[in-house]
Order: sequence, then C-alpha cells, then structure tokens
Amino acid sequence: MRTLCITLGDPCGLGPELVARHFLENPADKDRMLVIGPVSAMDRELDRMGADRFFTVLDDPTQVADGGPGVYLYEPELLRTISFPPGHACSQGGLAAGESLDLAVEVLQSGLAQGLLTCPLNKAMLHAAGFDFPGHTEFLADKLGVGRDNVCMHLCGHDPDDPSPKLRVSLVTTHPRLRDVPDLVTGERILHCLRLTTEFVRTLGLAGPVGVCGLNPHAGESGRIGDEEITTIIPALERAKADGMDVAGPIPGDTIFHFAAKGRYPAVLAMYHDQGLAPLKLLHFSRAVNVTLGLPYPRTSPDHGTGYDLVGKGEASIHSFQAALDLLQKLVGRQ
Repeated sequence: MRTLCITLGDPCGLGPELVARHFLENPADKDRMLVIGPVSAMDRELDRMGADRFFTVLDDPTQVADGGPGVYLYEPELLRTISFPPGHACSQGGLAAGESLDLAVEVLQSGLAQGLLTCPLNKAMLHAAGFDFPGHTEFLADKLGVGRDNVCMHLCGHDPDDPSPKLRVSLVTTHPRLRDVPDLVTGERILHCLRLTTEFVRTLGLAGPVGVCGLNPHAGESGRIGDEEITTIIPALERAKADGMDVAGPIPGDTIFHFAAKGRYPAVLAMYHDQGLAPLKLLHFSRAVNVTLGLPYPRTSPDHGTGYDLVGKGEASIHSFQAALDLLQKLVGRQ
C-alpha cells in the first residue's frame, strides 16, 4: 500500500482548512495519507466546523507503515509548544512550514512515502524563521540533493471530472526581474526543461509535441525584433529533436496558448513567468496545480498562497488542493 505525504505549510494560513474540508468529505479509503504539521491547527479547524477528528495522531512517523488506508498526522516535536494565530503572517508559521518540509524530506528518502503534496507557505515568514530558501521548490531541490538548476517549475490545469484539453506550462525562468530574463534563457536550460516536460507529459499518457514559446513578440520575426530565437531557442530545439523529443517552435506567445488549449500541444514551454502563467490562470485559476519537475519524487501543490484573509471563513476554494492531490495520486501510480 502506498503512502502520500502532505505538509500543512503555514498553519496560520489555509492549509489546515483545505486538508480538513477535503478529507471530511472524501475519506482516504485507498491510500495512507501522512499529514505533517501542528495538531492544534487541525483541531482549530475541526472545532470551527463542529467536526470530529478524522485522523490518527502518531507518536513517530514510522508508525504510518503499520496502518491501513486513512489519514495520519505527525507533529514535529519543535512545534508542540508553539501557538499559531490563524490568519496572521508570523515567524511561527514559517517555522512550522520549514520543520514540516524537513521532516517530509526524511520521510521520502526513507521510503515511508512515495509522493508529496505541499500546502501553501509564506516565503517571507519562512525566511524569518531561519530557513534560507526562496520557497518550496528550492528547499526541496537542495534537501533532496538535486540542485536548483536541475528542476523545472510546471503548472497545469487539472480537473479529474473534465476530460477536455488543459493548459500545461513549464517555465524556463521562474521569478527573476523581467530585464534579466534574456540572459537566463540559455540553450542548456531550454533543453533541460524540454527533457523534463516531455517526460512529464509521457507519464500522463499524453501524445503530441511540446510547444515552445519564442522570447520576443512574434517570435522575433526572423530576427527583425530580436535574435534570441535564432541564436538560442532554435538550436536548442534542433538538439531536442536530435535526442528524440517531439517539440514544435518557436511559436509566438500570443498564439501558442490558443492552440494548446484546443489540444494541439500537451504542454507548453514558456520563456518567463507571466508569458506562461497569465493564460494558464485565465483558464484554470481555481483548478491549477504546481508541479516540480526533476525531483526524485512527485511533488504537487495548490496554485495559490496562504490566504490569510480567508482563514476561518469557510469561503476558500478547495478545488486546487483537490486537483493537486488527484494529480499526485496519478503520478505516484505511474512511476
């Protein structure tokens, strides 16, 4: 029986509510779910909803291997005497997120779990708690020994009840200043992201070429309004094709997503953040999933933040969390 690990992220945010609402409505009857985070945050949400515990608290995370299908919760020892004020950004929330991630890495590396879903954290509070990482992706890449340059940020629309085509977008660059992007778009980086994206779509059983965006408007118009397509992107695509990858491009960013949304491309490789994620969030804002490609274990996450302003109101959408969990189950099942 497989075990999936779920970190609550910042327990002052929406993570505990998302986990509670999902599993109260959808009991875990096939897999073991190991939730890592503070018990008090989960009990807070259950008290608010007037619900009983649906999880078993473990004294040691290794005990999950002895259980059957269901939800299990382990609270890192350092968090047991700390309070987590709901709806407030504070270093306690960052500490809980960092400690939970640290333990999740140990759980994965020990073979206790086969995949990871991370609930949202606050990057500034993670830093305030002493964890020197920009976010989940870099934390996991470093801790799992992969290295930040060897992973690729991917976001995808995912709805298990809707078989229509979805946008799936990988990013060559993630969060640099826009003025820095051209220097960061290198042939090696494009080729590496194409390898990871091709492997991902094949894991999902999807066919067709990965569409590749140009960097400049109109993909540079044969060099008249930018030459990065000629000097960098096209040579990378030629190398990808020589390596047996099915790729197409470079295609102007103002047209590629129209055709991808109709199913022509199972995924798109965008050169920078807003080029790829603006169209994706337009179509899949409440059902988008963040996936880190290149890790030794599948990792997914809801594509939204901590939502402090929504904590305790019962108004937050759980669709992105549910999509992230469903996709994780599919990826683990197809490893």
